Amino acid sequence: MGLQISALEGAGCSIIFRDHGVSGAKTKRPGLEAAFKELRHGDALVVWRLDRLGRSLIHLVQVINELAEHGIEFRSLSESIDTASSGGRLVFHIMAALAEFERSLISERTRAGMEAAKKKGQHVGRPKALSPSQLVEARNALKSGEAPSSVAARLQVHVRTLKRSLAG
Repeated sequence: MGLQISALEGAGCSIIFRDHGVSGAKTKRPGLEAAFKELRHGDALVVWRLDRLGRSLIHLVQVINELAEHGIEFRSLSESIDTASSGGRLVFHIMAALAEFERSLISERTRAGMEAAKKKGQHVGRPKALSPSQLVEARNALKSGEAPSSVAARLQVHVRTLKRSLAG
């Protein structure tokens, strides 16, 4: 931590925000949120390393885009990225393209996994709200004149869920 603080102070940072003890998996961080509240148009957010700002490439791109929308520049000391320069913006745009590619790969893998599951006869998506025996019970209750709201309440589902389940 001392090395990071020294580097930030050496870069001329007058206010330093910290998220000490916050898990790397968390995107909600009090120090980062406080920094966003403090930053104004024309300011620059400076980090020691990219991984201090974004917890994933996708999150990093989102954060830097949000900064740019508010007229706030971004600098990473270790990677020598500065969005105030054309070279820094180029590096950022390459990162954004990689993040988009990563999102596409995740989407393709998800679709392929779903197709494979369907081919094996596995149900894809949310589990059914009502079992086959509950559907039989619901149909019989409705035929005997019981109100849909009463049947739904007894089966612990919403009336719309009951109607969709019976229609499908």
